[in-house]
Amino acid sequence: MGVFEWGFVAAVFASATPILFAALAGALCAQAGVFNIALEGHMLWGAFAAVAGSYLTGSAWAGVLVAIISTALYALVLAIGAARFGADPIIIAIGTNLLALGLTGFLMRAMFGVSGSFAPRGLEGIGTMPALAGVPIIGPIFAGQTPLVPLALVLIVAAGLWLRNTPGGLRLRGVGTHPDAAESLGVSVRSTQFWVTVLGGALCGLAGAQLSLGNVTLFTENMTAGRGWIAVAAVILVANKPLWLPFICLGFGAAEAIGFRLQGIGAPQQLTDAAPYAITVVVLVLTRIRFGTRATPAPA
Repeated sequence: MGVFEWGFVAAVFASATPILFAALAGALCAQAGVFNIALEGHMLWGAFAAVAGSYLTGSAWAGVLVAIISTALYALVLAIGAARFGADPIIIAIGTNLLALGLTGFLMRAMFGVSGSFAPRGLEGIGTMPALAGVPIIGPIFAGQTPLVPLALVLIVAAGLWLRNTPGGLRLRGVGTHPDAAESLGVSVRSTQFWVTVLGGALCGLAGAQLSLGNVTLFTENMTAGRGWIAVAAVILVANKPLWLPFICLGFGAAEAIGFRLQGIGAPQQLTDAAPYAITVVVLVLTRIRFGTRATPAPA
């Protein structure tokens, strides 16, 4: 079989799903005027919380719930600092990214007595959907996936339609594009930015849970490995069209899946690991050349 087979397509969706959740978080924040670059740290925290929750409760879905709630709470650092007190969201986001990197490693050693990686025997991962195996086209792609994979696609489509076609979506977009006008109509800009940042944290919790309990069943230090930054790049690329996120993120997922395949035929791991990030840089440069500054959302 060649590289482009059903198994490869399934691997693309699995690789893209954590980026999809995080990119949706970033896109919603961008619509509200918050340029959220804390996606890397939020996703990393979600990955740790999911594994810790699954291990301590014996339930993968409890781990997912722990990841959602705890990452939403972790996002309060950015929400309170930027939305409530008007601090620079870029500086706060950089701080939360660095904090997540150090704190997850510290807690892994403090709670479980290990460093580097945590993969205890019996750790429950998120189950797959074998009932779909007999469905043409859908089955080969999704039967071996967790339910979070189609959920990511559904949420992005729903969010895109909500933003374009509902009063709530229009208010959110108005907060980002015309905050003074939104305030004059009775919409609280800071409150909206606060809650959308917290919602973004919950979505990053799902991203981390898929990464640590779906794609694999373990946690390693810095296991996000730049995926949050790829999500930021995806947000920049789609600008004000979040419905394009699946296509952008699947492209990055394809680059990662190709890297895994190339490792299987003896390509250097350093080269294949760098491929998704090199593609990100190239695409961003080409986008900037083509569209200038219009592709970049403005910070709050």
